[in-house]
Amino acid sequence: MDMPFEFEKTDIEGVVVVKPRVFSDERGYFTETYKKSEFSRGGIDVNFVQDNESFSSALTLRGLHFQRKPYEQGKLVRCVRGEIFDVAVDLRPNSRTFGKYVSAILSEENRHMLWIPEGFAHGFLALKDSIVVYKVTNEYNRESEGGIRWDDPELSIKWPMQPRFLSDKDRKWPTLREYMKSL
Repeated sequence: MDMPFEFEKTDIEGVVVVKPRVFSDERGYFTETYKKSEFSRGGIDVNFVQDNESFSSALTLRGLHFQRKPYEQGKLVRCVRGEIFDVAVDLRPNSRTFGKYVSAILSEENRHMLWIPEGFAHGFLALKDSIVVYKVTNEYNRESEGGIRWDDPELSIKWPMQPRFLSDKDRKWPTLREYMKSL
């Protein structure tokens, strides 16, 4: 029996591109977007406690966001309409990939998802008008909210386009180095 998901490891331990199996015919398509038993077998054995959805106009950049302990969040991100350039930055101080990032194109066409474990900053650039949904492992806590500049030169994220829309909050996040000094 074919697995309903393919779990593709990335260059950063713990971050996984999840590719669901899609059944298509003249009526349309069907796919499973989450199945606890399969995700556990794929190495993602977590409990999701909240679902989020956002709409972003083309060339909107959101991020790079994270939640501080004890409210850290793992995220399973997917784009149900449009297309995004999704980014996860390793903020785990003892990780050999600290300060490195991975990226993936998530779209309504490819239906891929990105699993981002706790200890990462997350952000995305909407390449088209996009609706993004994501499951998280911890509820949002305003006092634990944090962020890193999307254009931090030390991170050297290769965004495919310049953003046109960015929140004031996202413009003002510190660089990774500044954030680490504040701890």
